[in-house]
Amino acid sequence: MRFFVYIAAVCTAALVSSCSQTYSGYLSSKNYRTQRTYVPAIHTQTPLPTSATKVYGDRRGALVPSRPLATPSTPAPTPNCAAVCVIDPRTGHVLYGHNEHERRQVASTQKIITALCACDAGELDRRMTITQQDKTSVTPIRSRLRVGESYTRGAIMHAMLTASCNDLAQALARDSAGSVDKFVQQMNARARRMRMYNSHFVNPSGLPGPQYSTAYDMSLAACYAYTNPIIRDFINDQQVVLTRPNGQQVNFNNTNKLLSKYHWVQGMKTGYTNAAKRCLISCGSLNGRAVIVVVLGCEKRRIWAESEKYLRWALGV
Repeated sequence: MRFFVYIAAVCTAALVSSCSQTYSGYLSSKNYRTQRTYVPAIHTQTPLPTSATKVYGDRRGALVPSRPLATPSTPAPTPNCAAVCVIDPRTGHVLYGHNEHERRQVASTQKIITALCACDAGELDRRMTITQQDKTSVTPIRSRLRVGESYTRGAIMHAMLTASCNDLAQALARDSAGSVDKFVQQMNARARRMRMYNSHFVNPSGLPGPQYSTAYDMSLAACYAYTNPIIRDFINDQQVVLTRPNGQQVNFNNTNKLLSKYHWVQGMKTGYTNAAKRCLISCGSLNGRAVIVVVLGCEKRRIWAESEKYLRWALGV
């Protein structure tokens, strides 16, 4: 446990330093609104419309836990899914697990590792261009961005985490590492560094393939994502707007329904394939404490309630 806390602290310091240097322009202009607008042509954000409202005010401070999360005195709820892991991102302490070490497909939740590797590559203000290969190599969830359009890496990563578009994961991987194959190697190398010993990835999107992870391993990745100030910020937005070079806007709405439902939920990542079923990694914070809940292999009608009940149990809501 001490080793995990030490490693997390070291990685946090490194990530904060790296991300603040590579994306300083973005961090200095953060406005914590429901809608974020990117204007590729001028490298800066346009003012938000006056109708845009804050999401329960500035929640940046609430995202960083100031004290450990105690194990609740009441028993954990009965699971209605294939696997669950409830973890404290501050300490790495697992409060509850159900089949948490069972290898499974995790669908688009693995885009968290894609985002972490993109941050490792840095230069989030660097511009990248959408290619035909990005659009044709993945199905079915693709963005409305067009071949030949150019955006910053940070904007593409933000939209990917928000709307879970597979072509954006493909484009980000290709641009960050030079090829998707090299990026996948980086994903697996980073997974090993995060002690995800029951995980193997073959693509950056989470589409079906000979790959797997576990609820516990994905909770470790989520803890590292939570300590990354840029990723932690991106997952907290309900909508992202990218502006094409011709001035048209493309909206990306967050796929996490819990984010807009409760002020103590900060989002994280959704996922779905036929093989994986419904998957959801959620994070929440309240009264200086934070929790991450990983739910894998759930039925569609239950996924939101399944994650919510463990968030409530852990935070005492």
